[in-house]
Amino acid sequence: MKVRVRRNWQRFTLPAKAFHLLGLFLLRRPFGQQIALFCRAIASIFSKNRSLKTDSRNIIMQTFFTAVEIFPILFIVATLFGTIVIIEVISMMSKIGFADFVGSMIVVVIIRELGPILTAFLIAGRSGSSLTTYIGSMVINSEVDALATMGVNPIRFLVMPSLVGGCIAMFIMNIFFSASAIFAGYLVTKGAIIITGNIMNIQLTWSYLSTEILNAITITDFIFIILKPLTFGAIITTNACYQALNIQRDVRQVPKAVSRSVIKSFLYVVVADVILSVFYFVDYMNNLSTLI
Repeated sequence: MKVRVRRNWQRFTLPAKAFHLLGLFLLRRPFGQQIALFCRAIASIFSKNRSLKTDSRNIIMQTFFTAVEIFPILFIVATLFGTIVIIEVISMMSKIGFADFVGSMIVVVIIRELGPILTAFLIAGRSGSSLTTYIGSMVINSEVDALATMGVNPIRFLVMPSLVGGCIAMFIMNIFFSASAIFAGYLVTKGAIIITGNIMNIQLTWSYLSTEILNAITITDFIFIILKPLTFGAIITTNACYQALNIQRDVRQVPKAVSRSVIKSFLYVVVADVILSVFYFVDYMNNLSTLI
């Protein structure tokens, strides 16, 4: 048998050997194992033993837990964040004479970059940690092994609904965050201007703000409004499930797994955002040359 394996190995070309070794290297690392877990979860959607009713119920429950229950705190954070951005952008752009770029700056800060990241951080800190605790407790109590013994695929029953529901919730919450930051942020800013007697010397109307934002949004923004939340949602839920499924059989390991889940989700989200933002690099350079 060993001789046969060696002969087959010798038949591989150099690129095939390098690809094979790279695959083995990744699968032995946590990041590669998380990619494998994601692929197994996606593949389980097309399993022959699927139950549409059970899967739909689990996905809806996960979406409700991730999206609806986090909405109050997300709305407060988005409102305060949007208020700060609107005040700072309008006041700064008016002082330096670039009032025409108010919409572009708000789109970049809220819709393109910090909006999706803050939404991902909130979901990772709340829903991701809760998901790790839930599945980790099942692992410690041997409930995951019991599912496998009964013929239920734990990946399909636990990971797949969390992955799909998390991505859907992340997409919905990202839209709500951006909308709340703009609409509620405008209302709070307008109220602050009225209460303080416009001591900040800010001229702001909804017609002006909405027109500037709509003129600044491009087709690429609409693409990344969909792509970024789905990517972040997949990263957060996959990482949370991976940390839970690989927990040691000790209840004291649950807090450690939760902290690893949250911290690594933050790290992976930032790295993914940097990679996705490379596509904006040319646009940023063009805008910078226009300003200069």
